[in-house]
Amino acid sequence: MSEGFSFQQFDVRHDRCAMKIGTDGVLVGAWAHGGSRMLDLGAGSGLIALMLAQRFPHSTVDGVELDPQAASQARDNVRASPFAHRISIHTNAFQHFQPAVPYDAIVSNPPFFLNALQTPDETRAAARHAQADFFKDLFRFVRHWLLPTGEVSLIVPRGSVSPIADEAYLAGLFLSRLIAVRTKPTKPVERCLIAFSKQRQGYPELGEVCLLQDDGSKSAWYDEITHDFYR
Repeated sequence: MSEGFSFQQFDVRHDRCAMKIGTDGVLVGAWAHGGSRMLDLGAGSGLIALMLAQRFPHSTVDGVELDPQAASQARDNVRASPFAHRISIHTNAFQHFQPAVPYDAIVSNPPFFLNALQTPDETRAAARHAQADFFKDLFRFVRHWLLPTGEVSLIVPRGSVSPIADEAYLAGLFLSRLIAVRTKPTKPVERCLIAFSKQRQGYPELGEVCLLQDDGSKSAWYDEITHDFYR
């Protein structure tokens, strides 16, 4: 597919989406905890929703996407998949989305957050302020719509972990898992997989992984969590 990707059980086109398919979405879609009812917040092309539906075959998945073009493409991707009867895509801002019942898992890959870290110096303060508001809203939504036993999973830049964790704590959420991700053993940590729950569960799970070995082949960890998706 020149305008998307083919996975083992589904195809995803992304030519009408501002956020293209990338490693971040695949990582959080493969790593997130799930359940019988899940939400992909900021669904984009529908990649994460499709991954969750494949990983949890008895589940239903909602996807919420603000951009009408991306939401339309996500619906097309869902309709062409084997999971069409279990995934619903909603065109809305999540702040205004009213689910029928709470979720076992909420998953998000907020792409604009990564991009904002590369903006010129004069716009950094405004970008950070906007992002702080976003995460306040996000964790307020999670606190209301996540089941007591559920978990919200995100992928974020390494340098953003502390302020995001602070916002989660202020919303009444607790760090449950944090995995630092390197591309290769010699590369710095650039992204982190991070998850929060409504209940404190002792010490959080902490770790560090690499996606690739020095020779460019997949690491055992990366291969294990993605082998059901990549051809």
